[in-house]
Amino acid sequence: MRAFLGLGSNLGDRAYYLSEAVAALQRPTITIASVSGIYETEPWGVQEQPMYWNQVIEVETSLASLDLLHICQEIEQQLGRVRKEHWGSRTIDIDLLIYDNEVSESDELTLPHPYLENREFVLAPLREIAPDLILPSGRSINEVFGEGKVLPL
Repeated sequence: MRAFLGLGSNLGDRAYYLSEAVAALQRPTITIASVSGIYETEPWGVQEQPMYWNQVIEVETSLASLDLLHICQEIEQQLGRVRKEHWGSRTIDIDLLIYDNEVSESDELTLPHPYLENREFVLAPLREIAPDLILPSGRSINEVFGEGKVLPL
């Protein structure tokens, strides 16, 4: 299955946390197909926090979507993620944005990511690595622009 993951960090050594997350995702059941550049972005939600570094990766996996989510959460925990405040600062965040063509909504996972088309910090790196992507809404990635300033590093 083809999936896209959004990574973000705004605490500590942001480059370290992003690269460690990408490295930790590489395993027999997950193949990294593409990695975007890094973008500096404004915080989403809670504004009084440091700027984020974000990127998107494309993976191929044999895992079910919930199993992939659990691996992402394990990696976040290993890299010191503490969940204190919704949309608050974090060492690393790994969001499952798109998982093949799966559409689902549960307490644990909503696919596609519910804010996918509203967040430019996800759309810009996604456009970079998948310029021909048709979003789950049926619109081209090149037609959709979200909120927030995004600066490539």
